[in-house]
Parts: sequence; C-alpha cells; structure tokens
Amino acid sequence: MNPAAHAFIRGLHNLRPWHRGCVATIGSFDGVHLGHQAILRQLIAVGQQHQLPAVVIVFEPQPHEFFSGDKAPARLMRLREKVQALLAAGVARVLCVQFNDALRNLTAEAFIETVLLDGLAIKHLVVGDDFRFGCDRRGDFALLQKVGSERGFGVTDTCTLEINGERVSSTRIRQLLEVGDFAHAETLLGKPYSISGRIAYGQQLGRKLGVPTANVHLRRYRSPLHGVFTVTVKFADGSVHQGVANVGVRPTVTGDKKPLLEVHLFNFSRKVYGAMIDVIFHAKLRDEKKFNSLDELQAQLQMDIAQGQDFFRGNWLS
Repeated sequence: MNPAAHAFIRGLHNLRPWHRGCVATIGSFDGVHLGHQAILRQLIAVGQQHQLPAVVIVFEPQPHEFFSGDKAPARLMRLREKVQALLAAGVARVLCVQFNDALRNLTAEAFIETVLLDGLAIKHLVVGDDFRFGCDRRGDFALLQKVGSERGFGVTDTCTLEINGERVSSTRIRQLLEVGDFAHAETLLGKPYSISGRIAYGQQLGRKLGVPTANVHLRRYRSPLHGVFTVTVKFADGSVHQGVANVGVRPTVTGDKKPLLEVHLFNFSRKVYGAMIDVIFHAKLRDEKKFNSLDELQAQLQMDIAQGQDFFRGNWLS
C-alpha cells in the first residue's frame, strides 16, 4: 500500500516517517472559502518549488471552541466536510491535531519542535503574519522566521483575498448566513452553502404528519443556520431533488438541545436511510418556532411546502 495514500492523519501519534519532509500551513480553514483557497494555491505552489507534499494542519476542537465552549461561533462545516474540501483543493495531506490541555500548555518553541520539526520536518511554512501560538502567546511570525533561519525552514506570509473591496473571512460568511443572504455568502465561499451528512432513523413523526423527512444528526456541530429553508439535495448517485429543510431543535416536539437537520423532499418516496446527502441552501422561509399543537405544526409544514414549491417555480417573493 502506498503510504502517501493516507491523506488524513488524525493526531500526532499517527505521524509516520514517510510524513516527514513537507511544506505546511496552519489554520481553522472553516468553510474552505475563496480566501482559504487562495492560501492553498500559494501553499501548493511552494510545495511544487520544493518538490514536497503540501500539508494543512488543523485543530480539533478548534482553539476558540476549546476556550469558549458553547459561546464559540458556529462552524460553517464539520471536520469531515473540511477534510474533503481541503483534499479536493489539491493538498496532499491534512493533519488534525487534538487541541487539549497538553497542546495548550506547550510553549511556542515546544510547539515548533514537537509539531513542525519532530512531527513533520517542515521545509517551509505558509502562515498569516497575525498568527499567534504557544501557552505564553509568544509565538508569532517573527519567532517562526527566527527559528526557521536557525533550523532550516522558510516562512512566508499568507495572501489576503478581497472581493469588491471586502475581505473574505469565515466570520463575514457566518454573518451573511445568519441574515439569510445566501447569494452574497456564495460569492465569498465560491460555492453555495451546504451541509452534508448521513441520513439517520428518526422518530417517524414527519411521516405521521404527512411530511416524511430525511434526518441528519448534527451532534456537537452548531450550524450557523436556524429555521426553515428551501433546499436542493444531492445524493451520491448524482440525483438531485428539491425540498424544504428545518435546522434546529424541534421545540414543538422535543425541545431537545441537540440540533437536527430535517429535509422534506417534494414528491419523493424512496427509503434512503444510511445514504450520504449534500443539502444545498437557497433561501430562508421562516424562523423555527414552537407551536401549541401538532395540528398547528402540520398546517405550518404544509404552508412551508407550498411556499418552497413556489420558490422553485420562480413565484416566490421574500
């Protein structure tokens, strides 16, 4: 088996001798938006110059999630989606480092030694000039340059991408999704916003209400979206179907705190449990709300479906 075929490396303990010798970048890469893609192209070009594989280093959980917990911003994508998008962009490998107390307590110098040198034996690092790391926050671009000149690796600043004078960032995309501006978000992402996952068994309540749904558990993942939306769903076989989706905690039924993505597809009756789907969001219909009865909920769901169908016919007005 070709060792290089193992493109996703979960944890420093899974690094092997053949992973040493590379060019690398470090970041959250949440959304893998056009700004991230520009950095990845920069990294890949450096790798080609050195004739070395390009590696992206990410953390799980993301550092701000480790420190802020539930108060951290919602993610644009889950780890699985992120890894797929990074590899699709052309990098050779993704190293996911667990962010825990042991990593948090490393000094900047120890981080460079443990991760970048002992772990990956990097020859070049592409990183933002505002990058900070280490328990003492002493790690910065200048320190990386200093250690690099002493230990034999180069350091290059990442490029910043602006579109129509606006810096492309995950924070800005989150803001756009929260207000339902999917067209603007798509401009910065370089693709429509979507959530992917595997269809799981639910409580079958939607079927009892005459609105069967395909459910994707979001688990610990917090979506930047909440409410009811028009969507298209892509299946692995290439088929595409229109529908409406609810992202939230179903306050009328359970009031659970665990978020769920529920998709109702128009004129669709196949059993698809276990299938992987990609749910692409187009427009927000309404906020999620708690109804006084299941009858009220059922009536609203029928209104949502009618409004969603109008949207796809081109008759929908926001």
